[in-house]
Amino acid sequence: MAPRKKPVRQPEQPPPPPKQTGSAKARRSAARLGAVQALYQIDLTGAAPEPIITEYVTWRLGQELDGDRYVTPDGELFAQIVRGVASRGADVDQLLGGALDKQWPLERLETLLRAILRAGAFELLSGTGTAARIVINDYIDVAHAFFAGREPGMVNGVLDRVARSVRPEEMAERHAPKGE
Repeated sequence: MAPRKKPVRQPEQPPPPPKQTGSAKARRSAARLGAVQALYQIDLTGAAPEPIITEYVTWRLGQELDGDRYVTPDGELFAQIVRGVASRGADVDQLLGGALDKQWPLERLETLLRAILRAGAFELLSGTGTAARIVINDYIDVAHAFFAGREPGMVNGVLDRVARSVRPEEMAERHAPKGE
């Protein structure tokens, strides 16, 4: 009898790229949600941003999960937020430190809440081409996706203070801009 050969495990092939679904606004909102999740993972594991970005773009963003196809995020915005928070982390954290209550420094906040605030503050600081009020509202929505308590209100207050600091002229306008 011939010896039995072990089957050779083939490396897992990435899924085909997802078809782009959703409006441009929905795709940007999905990118912000994905960026918060990636930043959370980076904060927990200490991983470098590039492998996490690759993992998300290849395996997670816009893929089908349990028979549901999710909105395809704006991959460029997703990567811009993750890379930006990683590269300008000290600036972002300093900005947030000035907007947070002194009794609740950034290090004391829950990891996911920190990721939401960092992503929002980076977008407000960097001026990704989106109106500040829209950025703030999207991150409030992200907070609502994870928290049922006071956290969404905290995200609103902190990001509003950040926006008033880095975009004072825009935040002085009486009416919110139309669309994104």
